[in-house]
Amino acid sequence: MVESAARVVVAKPGLDGHDRGVKVVARVLRDAGVEVIYTGLRQSPEMIVAAALQEDADGIGLSVLSGAHMTMFGRVMELLEENDATDIRVFGGGIIPEGDIGSLEQMGVAKVFTPGAPTADIAAWVKENIRPMHTA
Repeated sequence: MVESAARVVVAKPGLDGHDRGVKVVARVLRDAGVEVIYTGLRQSPEMIVAAALQEDADGIGLSVLSGAHMTMFGRVMELLEENDATDIRVFGGGIIPEGDIGSLEQMGVAKVFTPGAPTADIAAWVKENIRPMHTA
């Protein structure tokens, strides 16, 4: 069996226009051997999930700095369930209060990275926890 790289859709949901951090994370993941599809700024949860389904993604990484993390992550999780795609693991980060991390995990978010998380830790977590759904 040949091991393939995990495919991850990385997105900026909502109206947040700050993308420097997510671009750094996307580059770090690519350098670590992860196949990254960056959808760009101002994506709706519907657009993000549609991209993940179209790209046959193994994971979705969300970057939320706007304070809308509960709504954005929640809607992505709902859409994955509606599309019978709960095997796509969701992770993310941004300006997320420690008190909200448990609630995000209860809704099924696999991992939340807070500001200052070392990029090497993010890459290592993705490589360890986002498994390719397809192997040849």
